Amino acid sequence: MPHTIVFLDRETLDAHVREFSFPHTYKEYDVTAPDQIVERLRDAEIAIVNKVPLRADSLRQLPKLKLIAVAATGTDIVDKAVAKQQGITVVNIRNYAFNTVPEHVIALIFALRRAIVPYANSTRRGDWNKSRQFCYFDYPIRDIAGSTLGIVGYGALGKSIAKRAEALGMTVIAYDVFPQEGLVDFETILRESDVITLHAPLTPETRNMIGRAELAKMKRDAILINTARGGLVDEAALAEALQNGTIAGAGFDVLTTEPPVNGNILLDLDLPNLIVTPHVAWASKEAMQILSDQLVDNIEAFVAGKPQNVVE
Repeated sequence: MPHTIVFLDRETLDAHVREFSFPHTYKEYDVTAPDQIVERLRDAEIAIVNKVPLRADSLRQLPKLKLIAVAATGTDIVDKAVAKQQGITVVNIRNYAFNTVPEHVIALIFALRRAIVPYANSTRRGDWNKSRQFCYFDYPIRDIAGSTLGIVGYGALGKSIAKRAEALGMTVIAYDVFPQEGLVDFETILRESDVITLHAPLTPETRNMIGRAELAKMKRDAILINTARGGLVDEAALAEALQNGTIAGAGFDVLTTEPPVNGNILLDLDLPNLIVTPHVAWASKEAMQILSDQLVDNIEAFVAGKPQNVVE
């Protein structure tokens, strides 16, 4: 019998999804609202989701569902305990963003340390036209070479960023909750880093791991980069720190609530030392195609009885 596959939020993946190699029926929706989930998955054996939440109340109404294939690495959108109770396997995408996220991180570091955005905006406003000298120094510029990068979360992405940073002449220190040789503690990261970049998962233990107290321990000329999860940082505390000069700048690709339909305190700020991008660090064309191909691989492996990338 053909396997029934439903992709609930196809619009989130700008890549080709190749044909599955087994007998199947396939239906895709650009977007799916919470009240449409059960009806659209009622007959599905395999659900593909990126950001659509599959919570307990929905999963308990889907007795035919056997596989949730998450088209992303993070799986906090799925109630995994209930999925396990229902006999539903959950799989995710791994190690696909090995170029795109590190490049976005490095781009944010350059933009903030070199004050590229405020100088570009200043020039566009006509400030250069009015300058008495050939240039002006309204925004401090700091070198990348010779600075210290602190990486929080030293997995595949953290290590990939470290290689790029070292090639730029940065000193790299790293912290991870899982012991590894040569790592430092979190307090050292806060105290010694000129740049801190976050690559930890969002868990009850890591939520707001950077708050007012942690920001106060950072160097006043340090910058904070977050391309992982918005909930890792207390956004109100960060807004305060940026306004008060507690730290020198921040580059965020993630917010606590996405999209920020009801606004966000960081988006209310008009500061030259804050850059917010719309959760696109992962989204190079090359990376999305790798993700899409792995998504199909995961589903084909499950149907073949050899599931891979299973999330416990």
